[in-house]
Amino acid sequence: MDYKMVVDGIEISANEAIGEKEAKAYIAYVHSKNPGKEIASISLDFDGEEVGLGYHLQPEGFEKIRRITGYLVGTVDRFNNGKRAEERDRVKHA
Repeated sequence: MDYKMVVDGIEISANEAIGEKEAKAYIAYVHSKNPGKEIASISLDFDGEEVGLGYHLQPEGFEKIRRITGYLVGTVDRFNNGKRAEERDRVKHA
């Protein structure tokens, strides 16, 4: 039977019932292995004395960077009118 619970906004599923204190210990362990990352969910599979631990992290956003007129930029919103015209008039190769 699957047991599901949400602790600190993280969905935890296990094949045995666990308490909130134990769930927080598993969350702390996953945080220690992945500092600075958010946990989406944790799955626990208890088999006697062994515990199978699986987890998914929240996807991280990223900004596309490209080289435009010799500069590495994500967007051209900070370019002045001259640089914007240079980017608009350049020949784009496919």
